[in-house]
Amino acid sequence: MGKILWAGLGLIGVALLGVAVWLWTPAPAAFDGDAAREAAKAYDARIIRDRFGVPHIYGPRDADVAFGLAYAHAEDDWATIEEVVFFSRGTLAQQNGKDAAIPDYLIAALGVWSAIDENYESDLSPATRDLVEGYAAGINLWCAQARGNCAPGAAPVTGPDVIAGFVARTPFFYGLGDNLAALFDGEEEIQEAANDALHAMLRVPPGAETGSNAMAVAPSRADDGDTRLMVNSHQPYEGPVAWYEARVKSDEGWDMIGALFPGAPMILVGAGPTLGWAHTVNKPDLFDAYALTVDDPETPTKYMFDGEWRDLEINTAKFRVKLFGPFSLPVTRKTYRSVYGPVFPTEGGVYAVAFGGMDDIRAAEQWYRMNKATTFSEWRGAMEMSAIPSLNAVYADEEGNIAYYYNVAIPERAEGFDWSGVVPGDTSETLWKGRRPFSDVPSVVNPDSGYVVNANHSPFESSGEGDNPVAEDFPPHYGVMIRRTNRGLRIQELYGSDPEITEDEFLSYKMDIAYAQGSRVMETVEALIDDHMPGDPLLDEAVAILQRWDRTAAPESRGAGLALLTAQRARGYLLNDQGERETNYAAALRETAEALQKNFGRIDPEWREVMRFKRGDIDAEIDGGPDTLRAVWPTGDIADGPVRAAGGDTYILYADWPAGGGEPEIRTIHQYGAATLDETSPHYADQAPLFLAGEWKSPPMDLDALMAEATRDYWPGK
Repeated sequence: MGKILWAGLGLIGVALLGVAVWLWTPAPAAFDGDAAREAAKAYDARIIRDRFGVPHIYGPRDADVAFGLAYAHAEDDWATIEEVVFFSRGTLAQQNGKDAAIPDYLIAALGVWSAIDENYESDLSPATRDLVEGYAAGINLWCAQARGNCAPGAAPVTGPDVIAGFVARTPFFYGLGDNLAALFDGEEEIQEAANDALHAMLRVPPGAETGSNAMAVAPSRADDGDTRLMVNSHQPYEGPVAWYEARVKSDEGWDMIGALFPGAPMILVGAGPTLGWAHTVNKPDLFDAYALTVDDPETPTKYMFDGEWRDLEINTAKFRVKLFGPFSLPVTRKTYRSVYGPVFPTEGGVYAVAFGGMDDIRAAEQWYRMNKATTFSEWRGAMEMSAIPSLNAVYADEEGNIAYYYNVAIPERAEGFDWSGVVPGDTSETLWKGRRPFSDVPSVVNPDSGYVVNANHSPFESSGEGDNPVAEDFPPHYGVMIRRTNRGLRIQELYGSDPEITEDEFLSYKMDIAYAQGSRVMETVEALIDDHMPGDPLLDEAVAILQRWDRTAAPESRGAGLALLTAQRARGYLLNDQGERETNYAAALRETAEALQKNFGRIDPEWREVMRFKRGDIDAEIDGGPDTLRAVWPTGDIADGPVRAAGGDTYILYADWPAGGGEPEIRTIHQYGAATLDETSPHYADQAPLFLAGEWKSPPMDLDALMAEATRDYWPGK
């Protein structure tokens, strides 16, 4: 009996050992720090930190500057860059666990790396490859010098790794995650995981807005004849799509100041000596689903196309999901591809998908060309690539040109199909036939009214009366987003109603904190007032407060908390009638009032009590609210106490090209500071007081002025 017991225990031990070996995470290939340091010798970058710690990078070549930009950004925000690297490779789940498993699978299923492997040499110019490879070299030098700060396997980073960050992330700005989730109707677990992909991929707080404002005024509408641009992108305060400020200047003519995301080797929004631009999020229809006829719905190998069976391209996605300690679960999943694009078997059928940005690796190329442009024609030539699949663009320059483009890589779709739903996946008639030319997108260029604006609202309300594109000129399958935001209404009420805008007005309008008649917030408030039946003491008091509310998100405003949080509860977090919401407005008002009474002792606390801005030792009031031009989006549940500002206004840049010529006036502000993760740095939160006060800093744009306030001056790798 004892021998049998010991033999049994021995078999269990062998089995456990086998399981442990199977789950043991393989060691990554060793990183050769000496090779990284040697490679860095090929680059010559000078980094000068201004008084706010913002890096100004100088170099003989663009590639040198990209090398220095990577090194400086790694000093300030390495952990986020590292996360972007793992995400872009499809290996994030090995670091972050099961929440990143869907993104890892999507990286493979959507063909990110197959497109890069096939097209890196052919679709990117030598200059762009030099740029991203210089950027990768800067990251590798940082890891070689600060080895303990870099996770095993992060380095060496390559040029294709940098490109993968663009290919993988850009489609999610127009809503690819929502499109994919809709395919799995009824499969709640998969839908929930797919809906969380945006959070896992971009670390956007659940429900947070990634909107923006952008405004440009031509000399004809400015009181002094200047040309003005406001770059005001709304992003989360932290994470892979939080803005980082930098100035770049090379002897090859690259000269920009602005903001970029972790992992980006160039400015994404900003201004140079002669021109500048801003982006805002748009959500055109860039996704189509095709119902396939397959040989086996559960394990398909063939699909019907033009009357013949075709083989599906079947590959295997392999990744690991972190468990604990040194253990991770190896995962193997099939990926499928058809002539239309990636294929997903679901309980409701087998669907192929086509989406904007699919197999196109040139977004970095386009942004780089925009960075190097010095004239309107050069900048517009870069936009004509349509390699950035979505994002509105507002432009201004020293010549007085202003423009708005509803930028979208519109696919060439056949007539006769309902492209708003699932289309047949057995015919070449529904194949995309390329993309429409950039000239087909809604746009406004140098309008007579002298201004262009966008606040994530309809492109058909982007300028003055008579200057806007006409909706009827654009077919329904373009999927042009037609919606109104409070910001869109207020931006027209302010910029659009002032025929002679001063500099002070241009700046102050941007900081507006009011809600317009016709906004979703005011629609909700007015419905609650109009439909109220007296008799319930709590609701009687709440409606009386709404009647007295000043319709602003000022810190001292009583009623703002009740109005704004009720509107979000009733209309959805983004006030767009989507997502989790209480469709009974009176019930939403009651729930909000009860939470406020519980936490603040009254149902009309001041907005400064309800919404707080927190960073390091700072715990402060902040003006603005959801969907105001001074945008502040809260996170958290008021039932648990005060909510925290988590996104909205972040990096802001103002550029003013004087009527008489000369260098533009540049002002900027960041919600936190240059050292986005280093709590010990003096630049961790040094810009927050300016941001909270709505004040600006003026970055030094020439070397002498920069050196007069420089806090650091160094050459990485030298």
